[in-house]
Amino acid sequence: MVNYVFRRLLFFPVVFIALSLMIFSLQMLLSPVQRISAYITSNSELKGGREQIEALIKKYGLDEPFLTQYWEWIQNILSGNLGWSETARSPVSEVLISLFPATVELVILAFIPSFLGAVWLGTKAGANLNRPKDHAIRIFTILGWSFPTFVFGLIMLLIFYGYLNWFPPGRLSQWAVTEVESGNFIRYTGANLIDSLLNGRWQIFLDSLRHLIAPIITLTYVNLANMTRVMRTSMLETLRQDYIRTARAKGLSEKIVQNKHARRNALLPVTTMAGMELAYMMGGVVITETIFDYHGLGQFAAHAAANLDFPAVLGFALYFALVLVLLNLVVDLLYPLIDPRVVLK
Repeated sequence: MVNYVFRRLLFFPVVFIALSLMIFSLQMLLSPVQRISAYITSNSELKGGREQIEALIKKYGLDEPFLTQYWEWIQNILSGNLGWSETARSPVSEVLISLFPATVELVILAFIPSFLGAVWLGTKAGANLNRPKDHAIRIFTILGWSFPTFVFGLIMLLIFYGYLNWFPPGRLSQWAVTEVESGNFIRYTGANLIDSLLNGRWQIFLDSLRHLIAPIITLTYVNLANMTRVMRTSMLETLRQDYIRTARAKGLSEKIVQNKHARRNALLPVTTMAGMELAYMMGGVVITETIFDYHGLGQFAAHAAANLDFPAVLGFALYFALVLVLLNLVVDLLYPLIDPRVVLK
């Protein structure tokens, strides 16, 4: 396994170069004046008029051949300079770092119950084929699978905020924002739940949790429905295998057959899907964050795209590519732990 991980990590630079070439090629469709914001770190560099812009174009070689420009751009990327974001009025790298904990906080709290719930529901549905329990789970998952995320999110917003006024949008209430920015609140991680606990501020913790519940329900239900369908199908295929019949013939209880022998082997497809779902969520849950005014990477990417803030969009694309490659590696490493028959070579 160590050799496998080493080979995959060696392959990562190749993937990064290929992705960066694709992204940079799209960038080359813009004029040098439009592309200059990908190289500067402060908006003040553009206040000198046309002459200063021409000087910056010359400085960063934006009138040079493609490969020369690509090399200059890669050097900026590797040094942490992703350019200036007009949307956030801040360097792109700083924006991504500051918003990353917010997205992780939301994604983890939604992913864990959706994955565990999908495994449990899929197991129950597969083990009770065409029985009332299976029908109920299928109806539940079909409804969740049929709902577009933005529709279900708007329903949650309408019910829990518009009608009941329980779970408001945003990350914190205004009074909590004032407390956090007062200077008496120490930022350890950027995640409101963890930081409020570390500061001993239970009111801020509860307020943050109150704002998280509606987007968590939205993400959990949609992802739970998709993964449950995959788990159910995989469970049905596994229960038809010969080794399951052998286990039953040995006199093992149906509970042991289902939970120990069948479910573990049925986990591979849903693990693959869960890894992809987690990668997409970590890349920013754009629709959910926008609907609930949750200030995370997804909302930032949506605003950047709407404002044609291409340095921010390019920086976000590189971040997402990195997340996708790393989580694919993690999923591959989980296969032998789930099914010992899988050997990584």
